[in-house]
Amino acid sequence: MTTGTNKYSTFKRKGYVWVTLLFFTISVVLHWYFGWEVFVQEQIQHGQPIITSDYIKEMMRDTMENWQSEFLQLIWQVAGLAFLWYCGSPQSKEGDDRKEEKLDFIIRKLDPDHAEQLLAQWKEKYPEK
Repeated sequence: MTTGTNKYSTFKRKGYVWVTLLFFTISVVLHWYFGWEVFVQEQIQHGQPIITSDYIKEMMRDTMENWQSEFLQLIWQVAGLAFLWYCGSPQSKEGDDRKEEKLDFIIRKLDPDHAEQLLAQWKEKYPEK
């Protein structure tokens, strides 16, 4: 076992991100591949020439529609909430303040003689944001 701050590789520490990126990439590639197959079949059926720029415009429109209707909603619901929760929204701060007060109370009850000294040391070591 290695010591230090970098115990795990970047892949292990960010595994969820890498797996999500892999799924996203595979799904986009497959979406565009099968879209190409359908586009070519439709052009052949209608006796139209296969023009790549028309395909790109159609697929960009479809991709952005899907992105907007599905992915952006999910991003806001999950990532937006996580961002607000962990980056100091008033809602997340209330929970932290409550926990801090409870812990301070417990410390004062367990060791009344040294509690203020310990709390002062911790406040210096871990200053409030």
